[in-house]
Amino acid sequence: MIDEFTQLSDLQLDALREIGNIGAGNAATSLSMMINRRIEMSVPQLTVLPFSELPYAIGGPETLVVGVYLQVQGMSPCGILFLLPLESSLKLAEMLLAKPSGSLKVMGEMEHSALMELGNILAGSFLNALAMVTDLELFPSVPSLATDMSGAILSAAVFSLGEVGDHALLIETRFTEDNQQVVGHFLLIPEPGSLDVILERLGVNS
Repeated sequence: MIDEFTQLSDLQLDALREIGNIGAGNAATSLSMMINRRIEMSVPQLTVLPFSELPYAIGGPETLVVGVYLQVQGMSPCGILFLLPLESSLKLAEMLLAKPSGSLKVMGEMEHSALMELGNILAGSFLNALAMVTDLELFPSVPSLATDMSGAILSAAVFSLGEVGDHALLIETRFTEDNQQVVGHFLLIPEPGSLDVILERLGVNS
C-alpha cells in the first residue's frame, strides 16, 4: 500500500507522467477546437510535494494566483486544482482570447470565464486519460474559480475535501503559442486510498 506519495517508484511516476502527457495532448486538441487556433501544451515536469511546500513551488504562500478547482467523485475520489500566478493568468487569457501581448492589466468576467473553461478542459482531459488507462469511473464537479493568495486557495481546496493524504501530485503544464509561453500548475490531491486504486489499475502498485 502506498501510504505517502514519497514512496512512489520511478516506474510509478513514469506511468503518472505518461497520463499527464496524454491528458495535455487531448486538452490541446480540445482547446484548439474551441478557439480555432493551436496552443501547444506539454508536461515538462511532474513532482510529488508535501502540502506545506506547495505554495513555494508557485512563488510563495502570499503570491496572488488564479485557481480553478474541481472535486472528483467515483472510484478514486480526489481534488483537482489548476493554479496560475496572476501575471501568468493575464498572459494565458491573452492567448485564449487572441488579445495582443501585454494588453490585459486586470482580470475581467470574460477572462475569468476563459480560464475556468480551460481548467475544465484540463481536468476533463486528464481524467479521461486516467479513466482510459485504468478503467476507473470518475465524475468531476462543476469548476469554481477564485483569485487569492496561493496559501489561502490551497487551504480552501484541502478543507473542501475533508480527509486527504499529506502529499499532492504537482504537474507543471506549459502553454506555448508562437513565441509566447506560460507555465501553470495542475495539482491532483487524492483522498486516502485513492492513489492505491490508481496504481493498482495501472499495474505498477508495489
